[in-house]
Amino acid sequence: MKKIVLSIIIIAGMFGTSAKAQDNVYSFQYSMGFSMGDFNDFISAPSFRGMTFDYRKMVNENVGVGIELGWNVFYEDKDYATYTRETASITGKQYRYCSTVPMLASADYYFAPAEKLSPFAGIGIGTQFTSNEVDMGVWAITEDTWHFLLKPELGVIFKAGPEVGVIVVAKYYNAFKTKELATRSYLTANVGIAWGF
Repeated sequence: MKKIVLSIIIIAGMFGTSAKAQDNVYSFQYSMGFSMGDFNDFISAPSFRGMTFDYRKMVNENVGVGIELGWNVFYEDKDYATYTRETASITGKQYRYCSTVPMLASADYYFAPAEKLSPFAGIGIGTQFTSNEVDMGVWAITEDTWHFLLKPELGVIFKAGPEVGVIVVAKYYNAFKTKELATRSYLTANVGIAWGF
């Protein structure tokens, strides 16, 4: 997991130093996650450990295309109880963890790119690496998998200066079911710094 996070930071730095700023929009965001559907059945507690890096190359005044890399960690401890998995039952206190790393190709439409308050909507398609772990006493069950991922988003950029601003965005990561894991879909509320534009 540390290697994945380090790779995200290195890639973000490479994009942050390349090309003319006016042709690009960059953002680095703090991300809070809220599990949905089957994922909420596994961990219902919100995640306050997350980050996202976005890069968009402006293809015209209103449309930007690029990439998104992110990371969120979800955690919850469950009460002392009997838990059943397939044909086995174990009694004890459970600690549940889930780390997600979404990687997407994304496109955004900026409704008022020249204004101080610039709302936008976007969509992304890609994959999500998920590392799922359940700890119970001396036992640990770990499952790692890759999900197909779709992500709609809505946000706004508040321009504080000629090339810097604050970004607030809501994203829904729809990570589809795999053979190993049920869906790992979640909603995030992000706030961060945007620059370039």
